[in-house]
Amino acid sequence: MIMDSKFRNRLWRRYVSLFILLCVAFPTTSAVTHYSIPEEMEQGSVVANLALDLGLDAKALGRRKIRLDVIANKRYLDINKETGELFVAETIDREHLCNSKNPSCFLKMDVTIEDPIRLFNIEVEIMDINDNAPHFRRDTMHLDISESTSPGERFSLTNAIDPDFGSNSVKTYHLSESEHFALEIQTGRDGSKFADLILKKALDREKKAVHNLILTAVDGGVPTRTGTASIIVRVLDVNDNAPSFEKDRYVVDVMENSPIGSLVIKLNATDLDEGSNSDIVYSYSLYTSERTQNMFNLNPENGEIRVKEMINYEDIKLYEMEIIAADKGQNSLSGQCKLTIQVTDMNDNHPEISIKSFQSPIKENEQIDRVIAVVSVSDKDSGDNGVVDLHIPDNMPFKLRESSDNYYELVVSEPLDREKVPEYDITFTVTDRGSPPLSDNETMTLELLDVNDNVPQFPQSFSTIRVMENNAPGTLLSSLTAFDPDLHENQYLVYFILEKEIANTSMSMLFSINPENGNLYALKTFDYEIEKEFLFHIEARDSGSPPLSSNVTVHIIIVDQNDNAPVIVSPWRAHGSVVEEKIPRSTDKGSLVAKVIALDTDSVHNSRITYQFLQVTDATLFSLDQYNGEIRTMRMFSYRDPHHQRLVVVAKDNGEPALSATVTIKLSTVETAVKAYADMTEVPLEYDIFSDLNLYLVIGLGSVSFLLLITILVTIVLKCQKPKPSKAAPPCRNSVISERNSTIADSTLVSNDAYWYSLFLAETRKGKLVVRQPVPKGSRYIVSSIPRGTGVTDTSDSAASTLQVWKTSVKHALSQMSSNHVPPTKPQIIVCITIFYNCCCLVLAMVKITTSVNILFRSYLAVFHISNALKCTIHYCFTTK
Repeated sequence: MIMDSKFRNRLWRRYVSLFILLCVAFPTTSAVTHYSIPEEMEQGSVVANLALDLGLDAKALGRRKIRLDVIANKRYLDINKETGELFVAETIDREHLCNSKNPSCFLKMDVTIEDPIRLFNIEVEIMDINDNAPHFRRDTMHLDISESTSPGERFSLTNAIDPDFGSNSVKTYHLSESEHFALEIQTGRDGSKFADLILKKALDREKKAVHNLILTAVDGGVPTRTGTASIIVRVLDVNDNAPSFEKDRYVVDVMENSPIGSLVIKLNATDLDEGSNSDIVYSYSLYTSERTQNMFNLNPENGEIRVKEMINYEDIKLYEMEIIAADKGQNSLSGQCKLTIQVTDMNDNHPEISIKSFQSPIKENEQIDRVIAVVSVSDKDSGDNGVVDLHIPDNMPFKLRESSDNYYELVVSEPLDREKVPEYDITFTVTDRGSPPLSDNETMTLELLDVNDNVPQFPQSFSTIRVMENNAPGTLLSSLTAFDPDLHENQYLVYFILEKEIANTSMSMLFSINPENGNLYALKTFDYEIEKEFLFHIEARDSGSPPLSSNVTVHIIIVDQNDNAPVIVSPWRAHGSVVEEKIPRSTDKGSLVAKVIALDTDSVHNSRITYQFLQVTDATLFSLDQYNGEIRTMRMFSYRDPHHQRLVVVAKDNGEPALSATVTIKLSTVETAVKAYADMTEVPLEYDIFSDLNLYLVIGLGSVSFLLLITILVTIVLKCQKPKPSKAAPPCRNSVISERNSTIADSTLVSNDAYWYSLFLAETRKGKLVVRQPVPKGSRYIVSSIPRGTGVTDTSDSAASTLQVWKTSVKHALSQMSSNHVPPTKPQIIVCITIFYNCCCLVLAMVKITTSVNILFRSYLAVFHISNALKCTIHYCFTTK
C-alpha cells in the first residue's frame, strides 16, 4: 500500500506538471477552466488555486459567497474560502464515477459568486490509474469440441473485464502451452480485447478426451496486473454438420421505448443433418453481455428476438450480441452470427430548466443590460431532440443572452416603469427541436421597487374658479388635488401658493391652501367693483429625494352680485331736490323733453337699467323710453294742459332682487322762444381720448392759432369799422329750447358730460347726430338732432336739420350784404382769406385728435365749423367799410 501511495503521488505530480506546461504552452481561450487530476487522490489534496486562476481576490471569497455546485449528491471537490484553493473532499474512483467505455471522465462544476453575480464553468478531468486487475465473469469455461472439428476452427471465449481505461485496461491474453490450441486476440469496436480459441491440430478423443487450459488476461498498466480463468475442452463424437445462418452479421434498428414483447428480428439457421442432429437450439454466446441478454429475449426454438425490457436510448445507443445455433445431435454442432441492434432515439425526454441565480426585487430605474438571472437548460435526448431553445414572452422588457453553452442570462432590454407594471411573472420556456417537440417552463416573479420618477400631475393645467362677491372669509373655493403615481414618501404631496404680489398685496394674504389636501380658501371678502379677477400659481411637491413638483394656474373670477343700486347722474340734482326744466309750449309731438341717465357699477347683466314712470301728471302727454330714459312728448300742448307737469321716473336694474333709484322732474311750459344759434357744435367726448402727445399738440397748435387770430383781429379793429348787428334769426321749430336753473347749470362737468354723451349715443343708434348750441347771455342752449347722410334730407316737422338752419343763416347774411352794397377791398379779402385758412387748420387739427368719436360725426363737425368760418369771412368782407 505504501508503494502504491507513493507511486500515485508521483504520478499525480507528473500529470499536474504536464497539464500546467500544456496550459502555458497553449493558452486557452475557452470560458471553461480545465484541470486534470488522477483518481484515488487522498482527501485534502490541493488541485489548484482557483482564486488565482480565475483572477479573484481570495480575501473577498467569503464575503462574495463563493460556492461550488454538488454533483450526484457527493462533494468530491470543495473550495477553501480562505485561500481560494480547490481541494479533494472525497476520494474519487474513476470507475465508479464514469463509464469505463468513456474515453474521458470529467467533473463539470459551476462556481458562483455574488456581488456582482458571476458564474464560472470548471471541468476537472479524472485521469485513470491502474488500480484494478482484469477478471473473467466466469472462472471456468467449458468447451465441447467434436473430434471431427477441422484445424483452424475458432471458439469464442469469455473476455476479461478491467474497469480501468486505456492502457490500464486489458491489453492482451496468454494461453497456457498446448499443441492443439492457439489463441487469437481481437479488438472490438469499443477498443476492448477478447480472445478466440483456435484449433491448430485435429483432436483425437481416444488419446485425450479433456483438455485443461489456463487463459490469462494482462493489462497494460505499470506494473501490469493479470487475471486468469480455466478452460475445460471436452472432445465430442462426430456430428459432422453444424447449423449455419444466412449471413454472418445482421444489423437492425429498433425504436427506443418500443413496447415490451415487440419483435426485433427472427433469425433462421439450417442444419443438413437429420433427426436430432438437425434440431436447432438458439442461444446467446458468451460474448453477449448480460445487460444485452436482459434487454432482449431470444426464443431458443424459433430464433425470434423480442424486447424484454424498456429500451432507453440515453442509456445505451448500440447493442451487440452473438447468437449461436446448435443442433440436438449427440455431438451437437453449432453455428453463430453477430447481431447489432441500433437504438433509434425518440423525443421522450423533456428539456430541463435550472435557475442558477435570480435577483428580486430590483429598482425600476435599473440600467439596460443589467443581469437579473442566470438560467441553464439541458435535454438528455440526442440530435435535434436534444437541441433546446429557451425563450421568454415577447411583451416584456427583458431579453435572454447566451453566456456559454446552454447557459443564459436574463437582462433588462427596455426601461422599466413600476407605475405601469409593478411586477412581472417571467415564464422561462424551454423547447427541444424534436418531433413532436417537448417543452418545460418555470415562472419567476420579479418585483420592482419604486423610485421618485413621476412629477405630480393636476387634472388640468389651468383651473378657473368662480367666486361670488361678498363671500365670507374662510370660504372653501375649490379643492385642487394632484396625483402622483409613485409610492410611499414619493407619493406624499405638499401644496402651497407661489408668491405673487398684486398692488403690493401678496397672494398669501388673499388666499390660503391646505398643504395636505389642496383645499383653497379665501382669506378676505371680495368686491366685484374693486377686484374682478386674480391669476396665480399653486405648486404640488412630493416628498421624494430629490423632490419633484408641478403647478397649476388658478384663475379666480369674482362673480358680481346685485349689491349696487342705480345712481341718477342726469339730470343732476342735489340730494332730495327736484329737477326743474322749462320747455316751450309750442313743442311738437315727439320732441325730446328730458333724458334720464342712471349708472350702475355692477356687471353688465345686473347693470342693465330700464326706466318707467312712477308718477306722471298726465299719462297722455309724455312717453318714456324704457331703455334709454328719453322723455318725449306724445302730443302737442293744449290750452287745457297745466303749465306745470310733475314726472317721477324710476330707474331699475336687472338684478335679483332688482334695485332702483328715482328722480323727480318738474316741467314748466313757457310761451317765449329763444333765438337759435348754430355757431358751435359740442360733441361729447370721453375723458381718456387725449394722450399726452395729442394734448401737447392741441395746446401748441391752439396757442399759435390764438396769437395769430388776436393779431389779425387787433389789426382789423384798428383799420375797419365794426360790423352791423344782424337781425335775430327766427327760432327753429325743430329745436328744443331748454333753460336750467343757475344752480343746476353750475353743476359738475362730469354730470353734464355724461348727459350729453349719453344723449349723443342714443341719437347715434337711431342714425342721427346730436348738436348742442349755446345761446349768448344766459344758461340756455339749443339741442338739435339731425339725420346722418351725405346730403341734406327732409326731416319730420318736429326735428329739422341743423344744416338747414345754417343755410338759412347764410342766406340772411348774404341778404344783408347785398343791401349794404359795400364791396370788399383787397386788404380785406387778404385778411379774410388768412382768417379763414387758420380757422380751417385749427378745426381740422381738433377734429383729427378726437379719434374716439365716430368718423361720420367728425366729418360733419369739420364741415360745420369750416362753413361757419366761411360765413363769418363773407359777412366781414361785405359789411366792413
